[in-house]
Amino acid sequence: MNLKKFFAELKRRKVYTVAVTYAVVGWLLVQVVTQVFPPFEIPNWAERLVIVVIVVGFPVALVFAWIYDFTRHGIVRTEEAQPEARVEIPEPSSSAEKSIAVLPFNDLSQEKDHAYFGEGIAEELLGALAKVDGLRVAARRSSFWFKDREAGLAEIAAKLNVDHVLEGSVRRDGNRVRVTAELIDACDGFTIWSETYEREMRGIFALQDEITRSIVDTLKLKLAISPPPVSRNTDAYDAYLQGLFYSDKSTEEALRKSVEFFERALEKDPRFSRAWTGIAKAWLWLADAYVPPLEAYPKVRDAAVRALQLDDQEAEAHVYLAETKRILDWDLDGAETEFNRAVAIDPNSTPSNYFIAALYAARGDRDKALAYLQRTSKIDPASLWVSNFACELYRYFGLYDEAVSAGERALQLDPTFAHYGEPMLAALYREMGRFDDAIALYEKARDFTGRPGFGLAITYARMNRRKEALETLNAAVAGWGYRPGDAIAHVHVTLGAHDDAIRELERACEQRSSSLHSVGIAPEFVPLRSDKRFRSIVRRIGLDPEKVFAATAA
Repeated sequence: MNLKKFFAELKRRKVYTVAVTYAVVGWLLVQVVTQVFPPFEIPNWAERLVIVVIVVGFPVALVFAWIYDFTRHGIVRTEEAQPEARVEIPEPSSSAEKSIAVLPFNDLSQEKDHAYFGEGIAEELLGALAKVDGLRVAARRSSFWFKDREAGLAEIAAKLNVDHVLEGSVRRDGNRVRVTAELIDACDGFTIWSETYEREMRGIFALQDEITRSIVDTLKLKLAISPPPVSRNTDAYDAYLQGLFYSDKSTEEALRKSVEFFERALEKDPRFSRAWTGIAKAWLWLADAYVPPLEAYPKVRDAAVRALQLDDQEAEAHVYLAETKRILDWDLDGAETEFNRAVAIDPNSTPSNYFIAALYAARGDRDKALAYLQRTSKIDPASLWVSNFACELYRYFGLYDEAVSAGERALQLDPTFAHYGEPMLAALYREMGRFDDAIALYEKARDFTGRPGFGLAITYARMNRRKEALETLNAAVAGWGYRPGDAIAHVHVTLGAHDDAIRELERACEQRSSSLHSVGIAPEFVPLRSDKRFRSIVRRIGLDPEKVFAATAA
Protein backbone atom coordinates (compact mmCIF):
# COMPACT_ATOMS: atom_id res chain seq x y z
CA MET A 1 0.00 0.00 0.00
CA ASN A 2 1.20 3.49 -0.87
CA LEU A 3 0.79 5.27 2.49
CA LYS A 4 1.20 8.71 0.95
CA LYS A 5 -1.68 8.12 -1.44
CA PHE A 6 -3.76 6.51 1.34
CA PHE A 7 -3.40 9.53 3.63
CA ALA A 8 -4.13 11.85 0.70
CA GLU A 9 -7.31 9.88 0.04
CA LEU A 10 -8.30 10.21 3.70
CA LYS A 11 -7.94 13.96 3.36
CA ARG A 12 -9.88 14.07 0.07
CA ARG A 13 -12.77 12.13 1.60
CA LYS A 14 -12.74 14.47 4.64
CA VAL A 15 -12.16 11.58 7.07
CA TYR A 16 -9.78 13.73 9.16
CA THR A 17 -12.39 16.45 9.47
CA VAL A 18 -15.07 14.00 10.58
CA ALA A 19 -12.69 12.36 13.10
CA VAL A 20 -11.80 15.64 14.77
CA THR A 21 -15.41 16.88 14.77
CA TYR A 22 -16.70 13.57 16.18
CA ALA A 23 -14.04 13.50 18.89
CA VAL A 24 -14.85 17.04 20.03
CA VAL A 25 -18.61 16.53 19.99
CA GLY A 26 -18.29 13.10 21.64
CA TRP A 27 -16.14 14.47 24.44
CA LEU A 28 -18.69 17.24 25.05
CA LEU A 29 -21.51 14.70 25.20
CA VAL A 30 -19.60 12.58 27.72
CA GLN A 31 -19.11 15.67 29.90
CA VAL A 32 -22.82 16.47 29.72
CA VAL A 33 -23.85 12.87 30.55
CA THR A 34 -21.48 12.53 33.53
CA GLN A 35 -22.61 15.87 34.94
CA VAL A 36 -26.36 15.69 34.26
CA PHE A 37 -27.30 12.01 34.79
CA PRO A 38 -26.37 11.71 38.55
CA PRO A 39 -28.50 14.64 39.80
CA PHE A 40 -31.51 13.12 38.07
CA GLU A 41 -30.70 9.68 39.57
CA ILE A 42 -30.47 8.11 36.12
CA PRO A 43 -29.00 4.59 36.52
CA ASN A 44 -25.26 4.20 36.04
CA TRP A 45 -25.79 1.63 33.31
CA ALA A 46 -27.49 4.32 31.16
CA GLU A 47 -24.46 6.58 31.58
CA ARG A 48 -22.12 3.75 30.64
CA LEU A 49 -24.35 2.84 27.66
CA VAL A 50 -24.17 6.36 26.24
CA ILE A 51 -20.37 6.39 26.58
CA VAL A 52 -20.09 2.98 24.90
CA VAL A 53 -22.36 4.11 22.03
CA ILE A 54 -20.22 7.21 21.52
CA VAL A 55 -17.03 5.14 21.47
CA VAL A 56 -18.47 2.47 19.16
CA GLY A 57 -19.90 5.16 16.90
CA PHE A 58 -16.46 6.63 16.23
CA PRO A 59 -15.29 3.99 13.70
CA VAL A 60 -18.79 3.92 12.21
CA ALA A 61 -18.58 7.68 11.58
CA LEU A 62 -15.18 7.25 9.92
CA VAL A 63 -16.52 4.53 7.63
CA PHE A 64 -19.50 6.71 6.78
CA ALA A 65 -17.15 9.62 5.99
CA TRP A 66 -15.13 7.35 3.68
CA ILE A 67 -18.19 6.20 1.74
CA TYR A 68 -20.38 9.31 1.70
CA ASP A 69 -19.91 13.03 1.32
CA PHE A 70 -22.00 16.06 2.24
CA THR A 71 -22.53 18.40 -0.74
CA ARG A 72 -24.75 21.37 -1.48
CA HIS A 73 -27.02 18.86 -3.23
CA GLY A 74 -27.36 16.58 -0.16
CA ILE A 75 -25.57 13.40 0.95
CA VAL A 76 -24.00 11.60 -2.00
CA ARG A 77 -21.69 8.63 -2.34
CA THR A 78 -18.07 9.75 -2.56
CA GLU A 79 -16.74 9.18 -6.04
CA GLU A 80 -13.60 7.14 -6.49
CA ALA A 81 -10.54 9.28 -7.12
CA GLN A 82 -9.91 9.54 -10.82
CA PRO A 83 -6.46 9.84 -12.31
CA GLU A 84 -5.57 13.43 -13.03
CA ALA A 85 -6.97 14.41 -16.38
CA ARG A 86 -4.46 14.65 -19.19
CA VAL A 87 -5.90 17.22 -21.52
CA GLU A 88 -3.83 17.56 -24.65
CA ILE A 89 -3.52 21.29 -25.14
CA PRO A 90 -0.45 23.37 -25.90
CA GLU A 91 1.35 23.98 -22.62
CA PRO A 92 2.68 27.40 -21.62
CA SER A 93 6.26 28.07 -22.49
CA SER A 94 8.88 26.72 -20.12
CA SER A 95 10.68 28.94 -17.67
CA ALA A 96 13.90 28.42 -19.64
CA GLU A 97 12.51 30.47 -22.52
CA LYS A 98 12.95 34.20 -22.84
CA SER A 99 9.91 36.32 -21.97
CA ILE A 100 8.78 39.85 -22.72
CA ALA A 101 5.92 42.28 -22.14
CA VAL A 102 5.19 45.01 -24.68
CA LEU A 103 3.73 48.13 -23.08
CA PRO A 104 1.65 50.64 -25.07
CA PHE A 105 3.89 53.33 -26.52
CA ASN A 106 3.41 56.81 -25.06
CA ASP A 107 1.93 59.50 -27.29
CA LEU A 108 4.27 62.49 -27.45
CA SER A 109 2.41 64.29 -30.24
CA GLN A 110 1.68 67.94 -29.58
CA GLU A 111 -2.09 67.50 -29.59
CA LYS A 112 -1.96 64.23 -27.64
CA ASP A 113 -4.41 62.77 -30.14
CA HIS A 114 -2.43 59.75 -31.31
CA ALA A 115 -2.79 57.39 -28.34
CA TYR A 116 -4.37 54.90 -30.75
CA PHE A 117 -1.21 54.99 -32.85
CA GLY A 118 1.05 54.25 -29.87
CA GLU A 119 -1.13 51.35 -28.81
CA GLY A 120 -1.32 50.11 -32.39
CA ILE A 121 2.46 50.11 -32.84
CA ALA A 122 2.85 48.18 -29.58
CA GLU A 123 0.19 45.67 -30.57
CA GLU A 124 1.79 45.02 -33.97
CA LEU A 125 5.14 44.41 -32.28
CA LEU A 126 3.48 42.17 -29.71
CA GLY A 127 1.81 40.15 -32.47
CA ALA A 128 5.05 39.70 -34.37
CA LEU A 129 7.07 38.75 -31.28
CA ALA A 130 4.40 36.26 -30.18
CA LYS A 131 5.24 34.18 -33.24
CA VAL A 132 8.95 33.88 -32.37
CA ASP A 133 10.01 30.44 -31.17
CA GLY A 134 11.52 30.51 -27.70
CA LEU A 135 9.94 33.81 -26.71
CA ARG A 136 6.97 34.02 -24.37
CA VAL A 137 5.00 37.24 -24.79
CA ALA A 138 2.56 38.57 -22.19
CA ALA A 139 -0.97 38.97 -23.51
CA ARG A 140 -2.13 42.35 -24.72
CA ARG A 141 -4.84 42.92 -22.11
CA SER A 142 -2.42 42.23 -19.27
CA SER A 143 0.38 44.39 -20.70
CA PHE A 144 -1.91 47.28 -21.63
CA TRP A 145 -3.56 47.21 -18.21
CA PHE A 146 -0.54 49.10 -16.87
CA LYS A 147 -1.12 52.08 -19.15
CA ASP A 148 -1.48 55.31 -17.16
CA ARG A 149 -0.89 53.43 -13.91
CA GLU A 150 1.92 54.20 -11.52
CA ALA A 151 3.76 50.91 -11.55
CA GLY A 152 7.48 50.27 -11.66
CA LEU A 153 9.08 47.90 -14.13
CA ALA A 154 9.84 45.41 -11.37
CA GLU A 155 6.16 45.28 -10.38
CA ILE A 156 5.05 44.95 -14.00
CA ALA A 157 7.53 42.15 -14.66
CA ALA A 158 6.52 40.33 -11.49
CA LYS A 159 2.80 40.49 -12.20
CA LEU A 160 3.26 39.43 -15.82
CA ASN A 161 6.00 36.91 -15.00
CA VAL A 162 8.40 38.22 -17.67
CA ASP A 163 12.13 38.95 -17.78
CA HIS A 164 12.08 41.81 -20.29
CA VAL A 165 9.89 44.83 -20.95
CA LEU A 166 9.63 46.79 -24.19
CA GLU A 167 8.43 50.34 -23.86
CA GLY A 168 8.62 53.37 -26.09
CA SER A 169 7.00 56.50 -27.46
CA VAL A 170 5.63 57.85 -30.72
CA ARG A 171 5.52 61.40 -32.00
CA ARG A 172 3.47 61.97 -35.12
CA ASP A 173 3.59 65.18 -37.11
CA GLY A 174 1.63 65.04 -40.34
CA ASN A 175 3.15 62.31 -42.47
CA ARG A 176 6.29 62.06 -40.33
CA VAL A 177 6.57 59.73 -37.38
CA ARG A 178 9.28 59.34 -34.74
CA VAL A 179 9.36 56.12 -32.75
CA THR A 180 11.60 55.45 -29.77
CA ALA A 181 11.85 51.90 -28.46
CA GLU A 182 13.68 50.62 -25.41
CA LEU A 183 14.22 47.01 -24.31
CA ILE A 184 14.79 46.69 -20.56
CA ASP A 185 16.03 43.80 -18.46
CA ALA A 186 13.39 43.68 -15.74
CA CYS A 187 15.70 41.87 -13.31
CA ASP A 188 18.13 44.76 -12.91
CA GLY A 189 16.28 47.62 -14.63
CA PHE A 190 19.08 48.24 -17.16
CA THR A 191 18.39 49.09 -20.78
CA ILE A 192 19.89 46.44 -23.05
CA TRP A 193 18.82 47.99 -26.34
CA SER A 194 17.26 51.26 -27.45
CA GLU A 195 16.83 53.09 -30.72
CA THR A 196 15.07 56.11 -32.18
CA TYR A 197 13.65 56.02 -35.69
CA GLU A 198 12.26 58.75 -37.96
CA ARG A 199 10.25 57.69 -40.97
CA GLU A 200 7.63 58.80 -43.41
CA MET A 201 4.30 57.20 -42.54
CA ARG A 202 4.51 54.98 -45.62
CA GLY A 203 7.60 53.36 -44.08
CA ILE A 204 5.87 52.39 -40.82
CA PHE A 205 5.60 48.71 -41.77
CA ALA A 206 9.32 48.37 -42.49
CA LEU A 207 9.97 50.17 -39.20
CA GLN A 208 7.91 47.64 -37.24
CA ASP A 209 9.81 44.81 -38.92
CA GLU A 210 13.11 46.49 -38.06
CA ILE A 211 12.23 46.91 -34.38
CA THR A 212 11.06 43.31 -34.16
CA ARG A 213 14.29 42.01 -35.68
CA SER A 214 16.41 44.20 -33.40
CA ILE A 215 14.68 42.80 -30.29
CA VAL A 216 15.01 39.23 -31.53
CA ASP A 217 18.70 39.73 -32.31
CA THR A 218 19.31 41.31 -28.91
CA LEU A 219 17.67 38.39 -27.11
CA LYS A 220 19.66 36.01 -29.34
CA LEU A 221 16.60 34.32 -30.75
CA LYS A 222 15.87 33.14 -34.22
CA LEU A 223 13.23 34.98 -36.23
CA ALA A 224 11.94 32.19 -38.44
CA ILE A 225 8.65 33.81 -39.33
CA SER A 226 7.47 36.84 -41.21
CA PRO A 227 5.46 39.51 -39.43
CA PRO A 228 1.71 39.01 -39.74
CA PRO A 229 0.22 40.34 -42.97
CA VAL A 230 -1.29 43.80 -42.71
CA SER A 231 -2.50 46.29 -45.25
CA ARG A 232 0.34 48.17 -46.91
CA ASN A 233 -2.05 51.04 -47.53
CA THR A 234 -1.10 53.54 -44.83
CA ASP A 235 -4.50 55.23 -44.77
CA ALA A 236 -6.22 51.88 -44.34
CA TYR A 237 -3.75 50.90 -41.66
CA ASP A 238 -4.23 54.15 -39.75
CA ALA A 239 -8.02 53.70 -39.79
CA TYR A 240 -7.56 50.10 -38.65
CA LEU A 241 -5.44 51.17 -35.67
CA GLN A 242 -8.12 53.65 -34.64
CA GLY A 243 -10.74 50.94 -34.91
CA LEU A 244 -8.61 48.61 -32.81
CA PHE A 245 -8.22 51.33 -30.18
CA TYR A 246 -11.97 51.83 -29.80
CA SER A 247 -12.81 48.11 -30.03
CA ASP A 248 -11.12 47.59 -26.65
CA LYS A 249 -13.44 50.08 -24.96
CA SER A 250 -16.66 48.93 -23.36
CA THR A 251 -19.18 51.64 -24.18
CA GLU A 252 -21.66 51.31 -27.00
CA GLU A 253 -20.47 54.59 -28.50
CA ALA A 254 -16.83 53.43 -28.63
CA LEU A 255 -17.68 50.02 -30.08
CA ARG A 256 -19.85 51.51 -32.83
CA LYS A 257 -17.10 54.01 -33.58
CA SER A 258 -14.65 51.13 -33.95
CA VAL A 259 -16.92 49.56 -36.59
CA GLU A 260 -16.87 52.85 -38.50
CA PHE A 261 -13.07 52.94 -38.52
CA PHE A 262 -12.78 49.30 -39.57
CA GLU A 263 -15.22 49.94 -42.42
CA ARG A 264 -13.18 53.00 -43.41
CA ALA A 265 -10.08 50.80 -43.54
CA LEU A 266 -11.88 48.37 -45.84
CA GLU A 267 -12.90 51.20 -48.14
CA LYS A 268 -9.19 51.95 -48.56
CA ASP A 269 -8.20 48.28 -48.81
CA PRO A 270 -11.04 45.75 -49.40
CA ARG A 271 -8.62 42.83 -48.85
CA PHE A 272 -7.59 43.90 -45.35
CA SER A 273 -8.67 40.72 -43.51
CA ARG A 274 -7.89 42.00 -40.02
CA ALA A 275 -10.33 44.87 -40.47
CA TRP A 276 -13.08 42.30 -41.00
CA THR A 277 -11.91 40.50 -37.85
CA GLY A 278 -12.14 43.83 -36.03
CA ILE A 279 -15.73 44.27 -37.16
CA ALA A 280 -16.58 40.77 -35.93
CA LYS A 281 -14.97 41.58 -32.57
CA ALA A 282 -16.85 44.86 -32.18
CA TRP A 283 -20.23 43.31 -32.93
CA LEU A 284 -19.49 40.43 -30.55
CA TRP A 285 -19.06 42.89 -27.68
CA LEU A 286 -22.02 44.99 -28.78
CA ALA A 287 -24.14 41.84 -28.67
CA ASP A 288 -26.18 41.15 -25.51
CA ALA A 289 -25.03 44.25 -23.64
CA TYR A 290 -26.35 46.77 -26.20
CA VAL A 291 -27.81 44.89 -29.17
CA PRO A 292 -30.14 41.84 -29.14
CA PRO A 293 -28.34 38.62 -30.15
CA LEU A 294 -30.46 37.98 -33.25
CA GLU A 295 -29.47 41.40 -34.56
CA ALA A 296 -25.79 41.35 -33.62
CA TYR A 297 -24.52 37.81 -34.12
CA PRO A 298 -25.41 37.55 -37.84
CA LYS A 299 -23.13 40.58 -38.30
CA VAL A 300 -20.42 38.80 -36.30
CA ARG A 301 -20.72 35.75 -38.53
CA ASP A 302 -20.68 37.72 -41.77
CA ALA A 303 -17.55 39.63 -40.77
CA ALA A 304 -15.74 36.53 -39.48
CA VAL A 305 -16.49 34.58 -42.66
CA ARG A 306 -15.23 37.47 -44.81
CA ALA A 307 -12.03 37.66 -42.77
CA LEU A 308 -11.38 33.94 -43.16
CA GLN A 309 -12.07 34.04 -46.89
CA LEU A 310 -9.20 36.51 -47.15
CA ASP A 311 -6.91 34.83 -44.61
CA ASP A 312 -7.71 31.49 -42.99
CA GLN A 313 -4.92 32.08 -40.46
CA GLU A 314 -6.94 34.73 -38.61
CA ALA A 315 -7.22 32.96 -35.25
CA GLU A 316 -9.62 35.50 -33.72
CA ALA A 317 -11.93 35.25 -36.71
CA HIS A 318 -12.22 31.50 -36.06
CA VAL A 319 -13.15 32.31 -32.43
CA TYR A 320 -15.91 34.70 -33.46
CA LEU A 321 -17.25 32.31 -36.08
CA ALA A 322 -17.31 29.59 -33.42
CA GLU A 323 -19.39 31.78 -31.13
CA THR A 324 -21.98 32.34 -33.85
CA LYS A 325 -22.24 28.58 -34.42
CA ARG A 326 -22.78 28.07 -30.70
CA ILE A 327 -25.29 30.87 -30.23
CA LEU A 328 -27.25 31.06 -33.48
CA ASP A 329 -27.14 27.39 -34.53
CA TRP A 330 -26.60 25.56 -31.22
CA ASP A 331 -23.97 23.68 -33.22
CA LEU A 332 -21.56 22.91 -30.39
CA ASP A 333 -19.51 20.40 -32.38
CA GLY A 334 -19.00 22.98 -35.12
CA ALA A 335 -18.07 25.59 -32.53
CA GLU A 336 -15.54 23.23 -30.94
CA THR A 337 -13.92 22.64 -34.33
CA GLU A 338 -13.51 26.38 -34.91
CA PHE A 339 -12.17 26.97 -31.41
CA ASN A 340 -9.62 24.19 -31.81
CA ARG A 341 -8.56 25.71 -35.12
CA ALA A 342 -8.02 29.06 -33.39
CA VAL A 343 -5.94 27.48 -30.62
CA ALA A 344 -3.84 25.60 -33.21
CA ILE A 345 -3.11 28.85 -35.08
CA ASP A 346 -2.39 30.94 -31.99
CA PRO A 347 -1.93 28.86 -28.80
CA ASN A 348 -1.15 31.98 -26.76
CA SER A 349 -4.27 33.89 -27.73
CA THR A 350 -6.48 34.89 -24.82
CA PRO A 351 -9.77 34.76 -26.81
CA SER A 352 -8.95 31.30 -28.20
CA ASN A 353 -8.31 29.76 -24.78
CA TYR A 354 -10.97 31.74 -22.95
CA PHE A 355 -13.87 30.86 -25.23
CA ILE A 356 -12.98 27.19 -25.58
CA ALA A 357 -12.82 26.93 -21.77
CA ALA A 358 -16.35 28.34 -21.58
CA LEU A 359 -17.58 25.87 -24.21
CA TYR A 360 -16.13 22.84 -22.44
CA ALA A 361 -17.56 24.03 -19.13
CA ALA A 362 -21.04 24.36 -20.62
CA ARG A 363 -20.78 20.86 -22.12
CA GLY A 364 -19.76 19.32 -18.81
CA ASP A 365 -16.17 18.60 -19.89
CA ARG A 366 -14.86 19.73 -16.52
CA ASP A 367 -11.22 18.72 -16.88
CA LYS A 368 -10.81 20.31 -20.30
CA ALA A 369 -12.55 23.47 -19.14
CA LEU A 370 -10.27 23.83 -16.12
CA ALA A 371 -7.15 23.07 -18.16
CA TYR A 372 -7.92 25.82 -20.67
CA LEU A 373 -9.02 28.18 -17.90
CA GLN A 374 -5.73 27.73 -16.05
CA ARG A 375 -3.83 28.24 -19.27
CA THR A 376 -5.75 31.45 -19.98
CA SER A 377 -4.92 32.75 -16.50
CA LYS A 378 -1.21 32.11 -17.11
CA ILE A 379 -1.30 33.79 -20.52
CA ASP A 380 -3.23 36.83 -19.30
CA PRO A 381 -2.58 37.19 -15.54
CA ALA A 382 -3.49 40.88 -15.25
CA SER A 383 -6.78 40.73 -17.15
CA LEU A 384 -9.91 41.67 -15.22
CA TRP A 385 -11.91 40.00 -17.96
CA VAL A 386 -10.12 36.67 -17.43
CA SER A 387 -10.10 36.84 -13.62
CA ASN A 388 -13.82 37.64 -13.45
CA PHE A 389 -14.56 34.74 -15.79
CA ALA A 390 -12.32 32.39 -13.78
CA CYS A 391 -14.19 33.27 -10.59
CA GLU A 392 -17.48 32.27 -12.20
CA LEU A 393 -16.20 29.03 -13.72
CA TYR A 394 -14.58 27.89 -10.50
CA ARG A 395 -17.83 28.67 -8.67
CA TYR A 396 -19.77 26.47 -11.05
CA PHE A 397 -17.49 23.55 -10.26
CA GLY A 398 -17.55 24.14 -6.49
CA LEU A 399 -13.87 25.15 -6.31
CA TYR A 400 -14.45 27.97 -3.88
CA ASP A 401 -10.85 28.59 -2.83
CA GLU A 402 -9.80 29.08 -6.45
CA ALA A 403 -12.92 31.15 -7.12
CA VAL A 404 -12.23 33.48 -4.20
CA SER A 405 -8.64 33.96 -5.35
CA ALA A 406 -9.69 34.81 -8.92
CA GLY A 407 -12.56 37.04 -7.79
CA GLU A 408 -10.42 39.01 -5.37
CA ARG A 409 -7.75 39.41 -8.05
CA ALA A 410 -10.39 40.88 -10.35
CA LEU A 411 -11.44 43.25 -7.59
CA GLN A 412 -7.83 44.40 -7.14
CA LEU A 413 -7.43 44.95 -10.89
CA ASP A 414 -10.51 47.19 -11.08
CA PRO A 415 -12.59 47.84 -7.96
CA THR A 416 -15.31 49.54 -10.02
CA PHE A 417 -16.27 46.75 -12.43
CA ALA A 418 -17.65 49.64 -14.44
CA HIS A 419 -16.82 48.03 -17.75
CA TYR A 420 -17.65 44.41 -17.07
CA GLY A 421 -21.19 44.31 -15.73
CA GLU A 422 -21.55 42.50 -12.43
CA PRO A 423 -18.64 41.23 -10.33
CA MET A 424 -18.64 37.44 -10.28
CA LEU A 425 -17.18 37.58 -6.77
CA ALA A 426 -20.57 38.80 -5.57
CA ALA A 427 -22.28 35.67 -6.90
CA LEU A 428 -19.63 33.58 -5.18
CA TYR A 429 -20.22 35.37 -1.88
CA ARG A 430 -23.94 34.69 -2.28
CA GLU A 431 -23.27 30.98 -2.84
CA MET A 432 -21.09 30.92 0.28
CA GLY A 433 -23.81 32.56 2.38
CA ARG A 434 -21.93 35.88 2.65
CA PHE A 435 -24.99 37.87 1.66
CA ASP A 436 -23.92 41.22 3.09
CA ASP A 437 -20.64 41.08 1.16
CA ALA A 438 -22.50 40.13 -2.02
CA ILE A 439 -24.97 43.00 -1.67
CA ALA A 440 -22.17 45.48 -1.03
CA LEU A 441 -20.41 44.48 -4.27
CA TYR A 442 -23.61 44.54 -6.33
CA GLU A 443 -24.50 47.99 -5.03
CA LYS A 444 -21.00 49.25 -5.77
CA ALA A 445 -21.28 47.98 -9.35
CA ARG A 446 -24.68 49.66 -9.71
CA ASP A 447 -23.19 52.98 -8.56
CA PHE A 448 -20.76 52.88 -11.48
CA THR A 449 -22.93 51.36 -14.22
CA GLY A 450 -26.11 53.21 -13.29
CA ARG A 451 -28.08 50.00 -13.84
CA PRO A 452 -29.38 47.55 -11.22
CA GLY A 453 -28.24 43.98 -11.76
CA PHE A 454 -30.05 40.67 -11.79
CA GLY A 455 -27.48 39.29 -9.33
CA LEU A 456 -28.76 41.56 -6.58
CA ALA A 457 -32.32 40.30 -7.17
CA ILE A 458 -31.08 36.68 -6.94
CA THR A 459 -29.33 37.50 -3.68
CA TYR A 460 -32.46 38.97 -2.12
CA ALA A 461 -34.36 35.87 -3.29
CA ARG A 462 -31.81 33.60 -1.60
CA MET A 463 -32.33 35.61 1.60
CA ASN A 464 -36.12 35.09 1.37
CA ARG A 465 -36.59 38.83 0.93
CA ARG A 466 -39.16 38.27 -1.80
CA LYS A 467 -40.50 41.80 -2.05
CA GLU A 468 -37.04 43.32 -2.49
CA ALA A 469 -36.10 40.58 -4.96
CA LEU A 470 -39.10 41.36 -7.17
CA GLU A 471 -38.58 45.12 -6.91
CA THR A 472 -34.92 44.72 -7.92
CA LEU A 473 -35.86 42.35 -10.74
CA ASN A 474 -38.39 44.83 -12.12
CA ALA A 475 -35.83 47.64 -11.89
CA ALA A 476 -33.24 45.47 -13.67
CA VAL A 477 -35.65 44.59 -16.46
CA ALA A 478 -36.59 48.25 -16.89
CA GLY A 479 -32.97 49.39 -16.72
CA TRP A 480 -31.68 47.28 -19.61
CA GLY A 481 -32.49 47.41 -23.29
CA TYR A 482 -32.20 43.77 -24.25
CA ARG A 483 -33.17 41.53 -21.33
CA PRO A 484 -31.96 37.89 -21.58
CA GLY A 485 -34.62 35.47 -20.46
CA ASP A 486 -32.16 33.22 -18.66
CA ALA A 487 -31.04 36.12 -16.44
CA ILE A 488 -34.64 36.70 -15.37
CA ALA A 489 -35.14 32.94 -14.95
CA HIS A 490 -32.29 32.91 -12.39
CA VAL A 491 -34.42 35.08 -10.11
CA HIS A 492 -37.66 33.16 -10.61
CA VAL A 493 -36.14 29.75 -9.90
CA THR A 494 -34.54 31.10 -6.72
CA LEU A 495 -37.95 32.40 -5.64
CA GLY A 496 -39.43 28.95 -6.29
CA ALA A 497 -41.51 30.19 -9.24
CA HIS A 498 -40.50 27.32 -11.53
CA ASP A 499 -43.21 27.85 -14.14
CA ASP A 500 -42.11 31.47 -14.57
CA ALA A 501 -38.49 30.34 -14.79
CA ILE A 502 -39.29 27.82 -17.54
CA ARG A 503 -41.24 30.47 -19.45
CA GLU A 504 -38.26 32.82 -19.35
CA LEU A 505 -35.88 30.06 -20.44
CA GLU A 506 -38.13 29.36 -23.43
CA ARG A 507 -37.91 33.06 -24.25
CA ALA A 508 -34.12 32.91 -23.93
CA CYS A 509 -34.14 30.14 -26.55
CA GLU A 510 -36.13 32.34 -28.91
CA GLN A 511 -33.75 35.25 -28.23
CA ARG A 512 -30.66 33.08 -28.76
CA SER A 513 -29.22 34.38 -25.48
CA SER A 514 -25.45 33.94 -25.48
CA SER A 515 -25.40 32.95 -21.79
CA LEU A 516 -28.09 30.28 -22.13
CA HIS A 517 -25.62 27.39 -22.34
CA SER A 518 -24.49 27.99 -18.75
CA VAL A 519 -27.85 27.04 -17.20
CA GLY A 520 -26.85 23.37 -17.08
CA ILE A 521 -23.91 24.00 -14.73
CA ALA A 522 -25.11 27.10 -12.86
CA PRO A 523 -25.92 26.16 -9.24
CA GLU A 524 -28.97 28.47 -9.27
CA PHE A 525 -30.73 26.07 -11.65
CA VAL A 526 -30.17 22.88 -9.61
CA PRO A 527 -33.80 22.95 -8.36
CA LEU A 528 -34.99 22.58 -11.98
CA ARG A 529 -32.85 19.57 -12.85
CA SER A 530 -35.64 17.08 -12.14
CA ASP A 531 -38.11 19.07 -14.26
CA LYS A 532 -38.70 17.42 -17.66
CA ARG A 533 -39.26 20.80 -19.27
CA PHE A 534 -35.85 22.01 -18.10
CA ARG A 535 -34.14 18.86 -19.35
CA SER A 536 -35.86 19.32 -22.68
CA ILE A 537 -34.49 22.85 -23.00
CA VAL A 538 -30.99 21.65 -22.11
CA ARG A 539 -31.17 19.00 -24.85
CA ARG A 540 -32.60 21.45 -27.36
CA ILE A 541 -29.62 23.77 -27.10
CA GLY A 542 -27.21 20.91 -27.78
CA LEU A 543 -26.26 19.70 -24.30
CA ASP A 544 -26.44 16.28 -22.63
CA PRO A 545 -28.30 16.83 -19.32
CA GLU A 546 -26.81 13.81 -17.54
CA LYS A 547 -23.24 14.73 -18.47
CA VAL A 548 -23.68 18.41 -17.66
CA PHE A 549 -25.38 17.83 -14.31
CA ALA A 550 -22.78 15.22 -13.29
CA ALA A 551 -19.94 17.70 -13.89
CA THR A 552 -21.15 19.83 -10.95
CA ALA A 553 -22.79 17.16 -8.79
CA ALA A 554 -20.08 16.94 -6.13
